[in-house]
Amino acid sequence: MIKAIRHYTYWGTLMIVLVIALQSAFSYYQIASSNQLIAQLNQGQDVTLEQTKHSDPEILLAHATYLKQKHRYKEAQANLSQIINQGSLKMQTISRYNLGNTYLEQAIELADSMQINEATALAALAKQAYRQALALDSHYWDAKYNLEVAMRLLPEMDRIIMEKDDPIPEKKAKLWATVPGFPRGLP
Repeated sequence: MIKAIRHYTYWGTLMIVLVIALQSAFSYYQIASSNQLIAQLNQGQDVTLEQTKHSDPEILLAHATYLKQKHRYKEAQANLSQIINQGSLKMQTISRYNLGNTYLEQAIELADSMQINEATALAALAKQAYRQALALDSHYWDAKYNLEVAMRLLPEMDRIIMEKDDPIPEKKAKLWATVPGFPRGLP
């Protein structure tokens, strides 16, 4: 009887170890394939929608960063909107920060091409995203810095709108050349 109990205990232990090993191997495979997709995106290679459809927030964040670098802002914003409430608190903060960066970069491009109304709306959305990121993590310095940049961008745009309405032709200054007290420090 004791031999039979030992025999079943050994086989039961072996089965449990085998299940844990298979589960660990599957987890390792998933992590390795996710890392491969992220590395592919970081190298500037696009991935298909099927590869990112039901992915982890980290992969969608990397894909959104890739899309932003290619100036495909609407697609990047769609990816970031999918993951804005997913993952850990840190991931939610980072996704809101990156959404703000997407809006701010697009606003700066529009401001440079003198599309001030559209740029103003996007800068306001960027400020909102940075504030949401700071609500989740008040010590996130990059979000604080970029919020200040977005806040300084809006008054400058208002001044350009007033100059357009002013009938007296004056020498127009470039948008960034006249920003007083531009913040220094973090990128």
